[in-house]
Amino acid sequence: MMTDPISDMLTRIRNASMTRAVTVEMPMSKMKFAMAKILEKEGYLVAVETFQDGAKPMLRVRLAYRETGEPTISSITRKSKPSLRLYVKADNLRSVRSGQGCSILSTPNGLMTNKEAHKRRLGGELICEIY
Repeated sequence: MMTDPISDMLTRIRNASMTRAVTVEMPMSKMKFAMAKILEKEGYLVAVETFQDGAKPMLRVRLAYRETGEPTISSITRKSKPSLRLYVKADNLRSVRSGQGCSILSTPNGLMTNKEAHKRRLGGELICEIY
C-alpha cells in the first residue's frame, strides 16, 4: 500500500532521470497531472500524456535532457510530507538555487511555482523543490 503518491511520482522521475530513461509511467491523479504540467512548462519534462492501462488511468512523462546528454533535473525533493505538512506565507517564499530552480506550491488558486505565487502574493503548502 502506497501512503504518499506524490513522493512515489517524484521518486520515479528521479530514478528515471538518473538512469537516463526517456519516459516513465505512473498511476494518474489530478494532482500528479497538474504537477507534471508545471514541470513541463518549466522545461524539466518534454511531454506529459495520459492513457488507459486496462481500467486504470496512467500518466506517461517524457524527461528532458540537455544537449550534452545530462538530465535537466539535478535534484527533486519532497518538502511537505503526510507526516509533516510545510506551509509558507507569501512573504516567506524563497527562491531555489538563486532562481535557477523552482518549487511547487499548492495554493487556494491551485498548483503553481514559487515565482508565480510570489507575483500573485499567495502562500500555501510547499510540495517540492526541483533544480
